[in-house]
Amino acid sequence: MAVIPPIPSAPFTSAANRTERWKPSVTVAAIIERDGRYLLVEENTAEGLRLNNPAGHLDPGESPLQGVVREALEETACHFEAQAVLGVYLSRFRRQHSGEDVTYLRIAFCGSVGEPDPVRALDEPIVRTLWMTPAEVRASVARHRSALLLRCIEDHLAGKRFSLDLLHADASLWQPELRP
Repeated sequence: MAVIPPIPSAPFTSAANRTERWKPSVTVAAIIERDGRYLLVEENTAEGLRLNNPAGHLDPGESPLQGVVREALEETACHFEAQAVLGVYLSRFRRQHSGEDVTYLRIAFCGSVGEPDPVRALDEPIVRTLWMTPAEVRASVARHRSALLLRCIEDHLAGKRFSLDLLHADASLWQPELRP
C-alpha cells in the first residue's frame, strides 16, 4: 500500500491566485538495464553537466510510447524496444534565480536497446552515454538532473512493471475532432 505524504500547509500557489490553468510538462523516460548496468546520458543543462535517464518532453501528436522510442534514439543513438511501463512520476522544483515553478509528469518505460547507430549523432545537449551500476548511480546523486533518475532505477530493481496496455492513446491524438 502506498504511503501518501501529508499535504503542505502553505502551497506555492493557491487556486484563487492562479491566473492560468496549471499544466505540468509531460516527459517520457527509458530505463535500460543490461548486465547489471543502466544506460544513462550525461548532458549539458542550465545547472551544468548532469546525469539522466534517456528522457525528454512528449511532442504534440505523439503517444508516450512513440515519444520514448524517439527520445531514446535521439539521446543514445540506440533503437529502444519498450517492454513495460515502469511507472508514472510527478516531480516539482523552483528555479532560484527566476522563481519559476516547474512540474514534470514522467512516464517511465523499461526495455532494451540494440547497439548504437555509428552514423547517428547524439542530440546537442548530450555529451555522452554511459553504463553505470546501481552503486555508481547511487554514489553520483549530486550529479543527477532529477531525483527521478534514481527513483526509476530503484523501482526497476524492485521489479515494478506494468503492461504497456496501461497507456492508451486515443485516435483523436492524430486526428483531433473538430468542435464548435
